[in-house]
Amino acid sequence: MPRSQRSRSLALAAVAILAGACLLSSAFVAPIRPQQLARGSSPVALQSASGEYTGFVPDMQRRTLMNLLVVAITAVPALVVLGGYAFYFYPPLPGGGAGGVPAGDVDGNPITLATWMKTHKEGDRELVQGLKGEPFYLITKGDSIKDFAIGAVCTHLGCVVPWNKAVNRYCCPCHGSQYDEDGKVVRGPAPLSLSLAHVATTDGNILVSPWPETDFRTGLKPWWS
Repeated sequence: MPRSQRSRSLALAAVAILAGACLLSSAFVAPIRPQQLARGSSPVALQSASGEYTGFVPDMQRRTLMNLLVVAITAVPALVVLGGYAFYFYPPLPGGGAGGVPAGDVDGNPITLATWMKTHKEGDRELVQGLKGEPFYLITKGDSIKDFAIGAVCTHLGCVVPWNKAVNRYCCPCHGSQYDEDGKVVRGPAPLSLSLAHVATTDGNILVSPWPETDFRTGLKPWWS
């Protein structure tokens, strides 16, 4: 879901909660009928026919205030839960230089190009933690790496797709979807190609950043943006 639509959805949810609070504030307030009060008697106290005092009863204004307080006390944690729910499922992209985030190893530690090249050779591909902590493939090219990373999440049902060097394809073990060496879908049931991300090296660190441009494999707008 685009960020603007998420913002509008959260705003509408907040307005709905506030509107509900206003309605609830008067939902349980019963109007005082004139015949229920004797002329000259106080609206905050009731007496039985024998004159016995039956207890304090708040007037309309106080009851409304009490209801508002109860609703406010309930609404605050509700808004906190709603915000936490939205943040969990739609976390913001982590920041970084030029919009990039460090590629992380299996433990989340930043990967440097020098460390990568010590254990990888031409054509090697390995999973790293990329945008939002999702798995991406870095691809070794000569004495460096390619300037794009390929998302490892299958576009069918979200399985992590391993690289099969024997057939030079990414092959999903769940339902048989296949993608070529650049992540373009070549066999279903997956409906779309794997996602892309930009890769750059800054001060020796490998950075991954969003890919909002046209998908060079299909000529279409990126579905993951």
